[in-house]
Amino acid sequence: MKRLFLIIIAALALLSSCAAPTQTAPPSVTATVSPAAEQGKYQTDPLPSDVPEPVEPQDVSVDDESFTVTLTVRCDTLLDKLDLLDSDKRELVPVGGIILPVTTVTVYDGESVFTVLQRELKRAKIHLEFMNTPLYNSAYIEGINNLYELDAGELSGWVYKVNDLSPNYGCSRYQLKAGDAVEWLYTCDLGRDVGATGGIGGAGEQLPIDDGDAT
Repeated sequence: MKRLFLIIIAALALLSSCAAPTQTAPPSVTATVSPAAEQGKYQTDPLPSDVPEPVEPQDVSVDDESFTVTLTVRCDTLLDKLDLLDSDKRELVPVGGIILPVTTVTVYDGESVFTVLQRELKRAKIHLEFMNTPLYNSAYIEGINNLYELDAGELSGWVYKVNDLSPNYGCSRYQLKAGDAVEWLYTCDLGRDVGATGGIGGAGEQLPIDDGDAT
């Protein structure tokens, strides 16, 4: 009887080991990064899908092939915010807020938004002040027509758009093509009031600013 009992116990143990689930290692997970999410050397955010790739100024050679684009410079956001400006600045805001009306200009292949702005404002005898920013590998527009960043508050300054889109990289890195429509706009709200959030000064992505108390 004792021998039969031991045989039964051994049989049950064998059945139990056969029924036990096999432990397998979990499948490995490989993280992939979409090319659109990769950050360039001078970009702080992924490039929007509808904005062309930037071209580094040092990699460009300008040739004789020419075409036309349009250029305009406006500060009409200031028309109902003149109280934000110092009294000696208010007279710098032209009637209608148009500093340079929509103008068709000749561009040479390889030229950037900044190159054209600099040349055309000089031609029109309109003041321009800028500085070069190695951080963004681009020019930073400080003032046009003697209207400067911060003149209308801590969120104010110049921004640019091309074909109604707001690039998040510097104006020196935006290479123009035939038919482009370039706008330089004065913003009082980091570009939000003119639909251009690519960065104050046309130099690229703006560093985060705590504007929770801004009105």
